[in-house]
Amino acid sequence: MATTHAPKEALYAWEGKDRQGKLQKGEMRAGSENIVNAALRRQGILATKIRKRKARGGRSIKSKDLTTFTRQMATMLRAGVPLLQSFDIVARSHPNPSMSRLVGEIRNDVETGTSLSAAFRKHPKYFDPLYCNLVEAGEEAGMLELLLDRLATYQEKTLAIRAKIKSALTYPIAVMIVAMIVVSIIMLFVVPTFQDVFKQFGANLPAPTLIVIAISNFFVHYWYILFGTLFIGGYFLFQSWKRSPKVQEFVDRTMLRLPVFGQLVLKGTLARWTRTLATMFGAGVPLVEALDSVGGASGNIVFRHATEKIQQDVSTGTSLTLAMQSSGVFPPLVLQMASIGEESGSLDQMLGKAADIYEAEVDELVKSLSSLLEPIIIVFLGVIIGGLVVSMYLPIFNLGKVVG
Repeated sequence: MATTHAPKEALYAWEGKDRQGKLQKGEMRAGSENIVNAALRRQGILATKIRKRKARGGRSIKSKDLTTFTRQMATMLRAGVPLLQSFDIVARSHPNPSMSRLVGEIRNDVETGTSLSAAFRKHPKYFDPLYCNLVEAGEEAGMLELLLDRLATYQEKTLAIRAKIKSALTYPIAVMIVAMIVVSIIMLFVVPTFQDVFKQFGANLPAPTLIVIAISNFFVHYWYILFGTLFIGGYFLFQSWKRSPKVQEFVDRTMLRLPVFGQLVLKGTLARWTRTLATMFGAGVPLVEALDSVGGASGNIVFRHATEKIQQDVSTGTSLTLAMQSSGVFPPLVLQMASIGEESGSLDQMLGKAADIYEAEVDELVKSLSSLLEPIIIVFLGVIIGGLVVSMYLPIFNLGKVVG
């Protein structure tokens, strides 16, 4: 029996007139011009021009764009705005053309009879299984606006926690990069100039100055090897982390064990893990099925592997608390909250409270790190940059003795 393949979809720009004779324009993703024409007729539009085109430019769609879209849809549905009209409003008002096109494509799919969750599943790059499963649960239960509202809240909290962790880690990394650039400039251009001046002194140079000059000579002669090794090594490590699960696991485990920063990463991961499971379970998604989305949403491969093991244990009849305990990655607070939730039948509420606790702890930890890092970084820059400057000026301080 021959198998039929769905035609490859493309983007079509169309023009036509509605029932009132007004000119309408738009774009639609479909398998052919005939499909576009049929879809427009169902909307009461007589197409006068349909042409295939490439997608226009526009910045990439970010998590913030998707969060805003979800919040807008939830708000409009709760206000009684019809689904298709809600899509139209969001598409017209969004400042990112890429997001407007995506919303338009989803709207066209829904209008032709596709369920909302199935329309989202056509775009896995933007809507993960967690998102689609929650939307599907909302459609089946007849409370789509409530589930979208819960999903928007989940996305907003997840974005906030990631932004806080990113800001805490970005500051010291940026300072280190700037320090490396400044030191490289001093070694390549400033120290050689001083070295030419020192040769005219005719005296022995202090040990710190000799060390700096030796390092500078190494930089001058082998700078291409140093920077080439640094660039190639960094690129190789990034590609290895991107493609190798073993490297990802090593990096994620190392991040969790870092002093101070490890606690920040751990608490942020626990907040995402508990928030995701609370959202899924509270939406009526069965526990074993909900765990499918939880591991990936945690953002840490260590917790992803732990979640896979928990899912296997729960599917064989083990309680969630015992399965989490045997994984060995969850602290007592989470285990206690999960145990109380299972016993009282309010697992989603207790996990939500655990997420609130860890999100608050991340807030406090970020504030503490900000106040702690500033003096440490000042001292670090003072020792590195100041040490170089003092080393180069030591012979000048002794210039009077040399002249005398």
